[in-house]
Amino acid sequence: MFDFTSFLEDKEIAIYFVVFLLGVGLLVLLYRLMKDVYLTQRFFGIAALVVILFVAAYFLNSTAFFIGRAFDPIVLPWAMLTFLMVLAAVDAMLLFALKIPLKIRRKLPKVFSLGDSNPIKITVENISSQPFDITVIDEIPIEFQKRDFEFSFKLKPNEEKIITYELKPKVRGEYNFGFVNVFIRSFLGIVERRYEHKFPMTLPVYPSLVQMKNFELKAFDKVTMDKGGVKRMRRIGHSYEFEQIKDYVRGDDYRSVNWKATSRANKLMVNQYEDERAQQVYCIIDKSRSMKMPFNGLSLMDYAVNSTLVISNIALKKHDRAGMMTFSDIIGSTIKADRRANQLNSILQTLYREKERNLEANYELLYRAVRNLISGRSLVFLFTNFESMYALERVLPLLRRMNNQHLLVVVFFENSEIKDFSEEEVNTVEEIYHQTVAKQFIYEKEQIVSKLRQYGIQAILTKPEDLSMNTVNKYLELKSRGLI
Repeated sequence: MFDFTSFLEDKEIAIYFVVFLLGVGLLVLLYRLMKDVYLTQRFFGIAALVVILFVAAYFLNSTAFFIGRAFDPIVLPWAMLTFLMVLAAVDAMLLFALKIPLKIRRKLPKVFSLGDSNPIKITVENISSQPFDITVIDEIPIEFQKRDFEFSFKLKPNEEKIITYELKPKVRGEYNFGFVNVFIRSFLGIVERRYEHKFPMTLPVYPSLVQMKNFELKAFDKVTMDKGGVKRMRRIGHSYEFEQIKDYVRGDDYRSVNWKATSRANKLMVNQYEDERAQQVYCIIDKSRSMKMPFNGLSLMDYAVNSTLVISNIALKKHDRAGMMTFSDIIGSTIKADRRANQLNSILQTLYREKERNLEANYELLYRAVRNLISGRSLVFLFTNFESMYALERVLPLLRRMNNQHLLVVVFFENSEIKDFSEEEVNTVEEIYHQTVAKQFIYEKEQIVSKLRQYGIQAILTKPEDLSMNTVNKYLELKSRGLI
């Protein structure tokens, strides 16, 4: 058994031990004072070996394995300790010989898009003549909940390394970036030096600008329409804004044949009409308790917010007037439909500030607000979520009144997780019961669609991830049919 008292009675060993403790204490003190100096795992590995050698030397010195004092076993651990201290000092000199051997730059987008992958670049350039092992730790916003966000690589002299990563925000608001911490090690790898590059930045997370631009391209580009899911709708009727006379092609409305031009050209000619412009398009977002349900990290309201920005942008590009409204137990923000130059920015800023509420939606209040705000027949997209037929029947009379005054499109959500569950294979009676309830829930959603269409109300039942695509398709369809 180890006797610590006899260990201290050996004066030579005790002196060595005190000196060792003083050395370790001095090292810890320097470590505390120099906050940018860190000891690596390699250092602590060698230090652990030194401790083992000291313990072994004591036992060897207190036994009869050695005859005489030809070799003192305490010499080896002291030599190892001295070697470690010298190695650490040399390594520190290599790291601190230059003031700033690196150039660090972080490039962020101007704003983040909600629910999209936003690229971030960090450039690390070695401007010294020494190679380094580099570890970069970026202090990303706490909303992402990532604590091991680091990159390690080797950097040769005068070499530049670009680190690219992506972040996908799930909540609107301001996101704060902290410092970029860079840890460098020389080829010895005993000591590590930290460079703290102070790049504090605050970025707002807006409704999806990426999605808005993508759907703008698909809605106006003939090549990408069919590939991207946005459908080109053939006109059934026509509006009253004449554009030009053109040759008849198969599928043109025969009612548009211009008989005078046909007789002059001796071939069928038709009048071509363009979509009517300056029509009012409103998006109304329900921000009550039912819209807080999350899917893939985003709430249903956030999906509606992204789609509202997409529809508003396309409507303005189509020379229509775009407006919006939010409601729950109270009326939220309202923007009257217009085509001003800053209309889209006003809608964007308003959507950025909107938050869900924990109370039920008041449709009586909505009906009165629509009557006061919207003058003239308009296309109205109502983003809400009906979970049962009872919830629909409570507000159906009000929806019918709104539909009499405007072209109302009710947009609500299909629970894709329940649908996936209803298609899984079941084995037990309990699983059969649960799956039956899920199928009943899906059937009731389909009945809601049928009920709305029965009273002449346009309806969209969609998965949250397909909301923007289906809403854009409905808008283009209604425009092409001249129903607005």
